Amino acid sequence: MRKTFKYRLYPTKQQKTLLNKTLESCRFLYNEFLEERNQIYNTYKFSLNYYDQQNHIPTLKKEFPELNFVHSQVLRDVAKRVDLAYQAFFRRLKAGEKPGFPRFRGKDRYDS
Repeated sequence: MRKTFKYRLYPTKQQKTLLNKTLESCRFLYNEFLEERNQIYNTYKFSLNYYDQQNHIPTLKKEFPELNFVHSQVLRDVAKRVDLAYQAFFRRLKAGEKPGFPRFRGKDRYDS
């Protein structure tokens, strides 16, 4: 039997600011990874996978210094989310369902 617990957080203003910066950085990276996959496929007809994008994170950290403040495991999770979105898209496409291509996330559309 599994048990789950929910804990309510009461962050200070400084912690809220830091959490929002982290969330914004993750949203930015998610959109960057989507753009990268679309661009590589449209240009070279080659598909990127999770490991390609995970290995690209250090380069992105040099290019965008705000990513240095986010823990590396969190950034890898963003790459995993993009990969899962594409896997689900291709699974739905194969099954003949309405595929729903992965979309870019707006300001209020990325919340975890």
